Amino acid sequence: MVRDIKAEVVLTNKNYLAEVKTRNHFLVIDEPVGSGGDDNGPTPVEYLLTAVGGCVSITLRMYAERKGWDIGKITVNVSQKEELTSEGIKKWLVEDIFFEKEITEGQRKRLLVIAGKCPVAKMIKGETKIESKII
Repeated sequence: MVRDIKAEVVLTNKNYLAEVKTRNHFLVIDEPVGSGGDDNGPTPVEYLLTAVGGCVSITLRMYAERKGWDIGKITVNVSQKEELTSEGIKKWLVEDIFFEKEITEGQRKRLLVIAGKCPVAKMIKGETKIESKII
């Protein structure tokens, strides 16, 4: 059985404004004014950061619930960092994870491992191939 999760993205004629439909949800993607857009919505990178943070927090909640751990509210701040090196621009993501409730050192170590197992994080670490075709 092939599971098929879809998003349809249509780039409009309004600079970089894209309209997105996924399941019953409608979203917009745009670029900031300084990049030629009209700032009508998050950028593709901002959506990616949101997807990572959302997936990590949901994965951690599911795991904590299975373990019976009350960790309270989970906050995941995700940022993209860039550095100019002699080999070119290097980019990476940083996740800062906060729990409302105190956790033990053992829980901290295990939850950090589990955070890396979220499906979106695994996708951007290169574990998902992309097939592109022009139709």
